[in-house]
Amino acid sequence: MLEFIKSGINIDFVSKMKFAFILTAVTLTISIAYLGIHGLNLGIDFAGGTVVQIKFKEQTSIDKIRDSLRQLNLEGSSIQNVGARSDNEFLLRTDLSSSDLKGVSDRIEESLASIYGKGSFEVRRVEMVGPKAGEDLRKKGILALSMAWIGMLIYITWRYEFRFAIGGMIALFHDVTITTAVLTVLGKEFTLTIIAALLTIIGYSINDTVVIFDRVRENARKNIKKDLAEIVNMSINQTLSRTILTALTVFLVLVALFCFGGSVIHDFAFVLLVGVIVGTYSTVFIASTLVLVWEKYKPGKRIRRS
Repeated sequence: MLEFIKSGINIDFVSKMKFAFILTAVTLTISIAYLGIHGLNLGIDFAGGTVVQIKFKEQTSIDKIRDSLRQLNLEGSSIQNVGARSDNEFLLRTDLSSSDLKGVSDRIEESLASIYGKGSFEVRRVEMVGPKAGEDLRKKGILALSMAWIGMLIYITWRYEFRFAIGGMIALFHDVTITTAVLTVLGKEFTLTIIAALLTIIGYSINDTVVIFDRVRENARKNIKKDLAEIVNMSINQTLSRTILTALTVFLVLVALFCFGGSVIHDFAFVLLVGVIVGTYSTVFIASTLVLVWEKYKPGKRIRRS
């Protein structure tokens, strides 16, 4: 078995618990405050509207594209570059859908052709979502995340103890909140693809956490005289090689997807990259150490010793 870290290592993670909690509290507070003030940049999946992806043969600017849309009163639409600037590819998003303005994409194409000329650009993608459909998708997305959390809470409580479940759920809340805040700060849209990425992060992070929980339970049975803090520290060290190797291999794959996967999978890979980093941190410094906080005020029956 390949070991990234030599066996017998004994890093005192528990002694760094206070610093980790302060860092976690600060980052979570900032993230929640930012999300509360600015809100999510909802994509077409949730907000409804029309998205048109256009590639120009010659270099142009966002201002020129915006001017060409004035005759449709769409100059206030969101326009952004896709990929590198040299690609001359842009994503145009408007709140209007087919129910608001018949043939929105056709009119946009005609408007651009009147300025740039026919054949000077290519419409690569057109997506339309009505406001009711967007609201329905938004509710289902929230439901999917909520059900994932509840399912994890029930499973970990049944498999281990409630205090383990609380530690795991707070760690997952940390991962999803921080990742979503980073996404929002960078101005990326919150879409169904992002929901899929967040659900993947939940699965990845809880899997790492359960590995440590298993080792904690195993070591608690073998080392009756040791206190829980020592057992948790021992368990994290014993699984550290596996945790780092898993995170590293997944990270390298995601870097490849992010760099070479194209614009369609770009945001999905980016969210997972952030999620793997914060998820590895929460696995080591949050989930297991929160069990110690619970133990301090209400010792668990299965590990408590006389």
